[in-house]
Amino acid sequence: MTEFTHFNESGRARMVDVGGKASTERIAKAQATVRLQPETLENIQRGKIAKGDVLAVAQVAAVMGAKRTPDLIPMCHPIGLTSVDVSFREDSHPDGQGRCSILITATVKTTGQTGVEMEAMTAVSVAALTIYDMCKSLDRGMSVSDMYLVSKSGGKSGTYSKA
Repeated sequence: MTEFTHFNESGRARMVDVGGKASTERIAKAQATVRLQPETLENIQRGKIAKGDVLAVAQVAAVMGAKRTPDLIPMCHPIGLTSVDVSFREDSHPDGQGRCSILITATVKTTGQTGVEMEAMTAVSVAALTIYDMCKSLDRGMSVSDMYLVSKSGGKSGTYSKA
């Protein structure tokens, strides 16, 4: 049986001691999808959103979110991030429900004693919420879905890749 590392012997929450771990390069990639009406995506692409350049603001928000992860997730360690790269892939072909999508991908890197999975997940979450915030006056039916860890490498647990 796998033990949960974020609980002490009394069953209370704790921050894991990573002091004895080797410092290695650690990379994590996460994705999330925003589903929106075709007109909303068209307005984003044409720069017609009143609040500004949606994807540029979402990109900055994602980087800021990654950097602030330990302020949001109680047991996360403050980490010196070496890189946060965020990209967007727009799909203007409506799905079965008539909605288009924006796929957000964040790749986060560090060299340290603990991984950056939560920073990558926070980055895509904050980017998706920023897109929603900037476009909600046009499309309150937007949704955020399919947020997941794509891959991670480095550290004792090795490499993970979602199949």
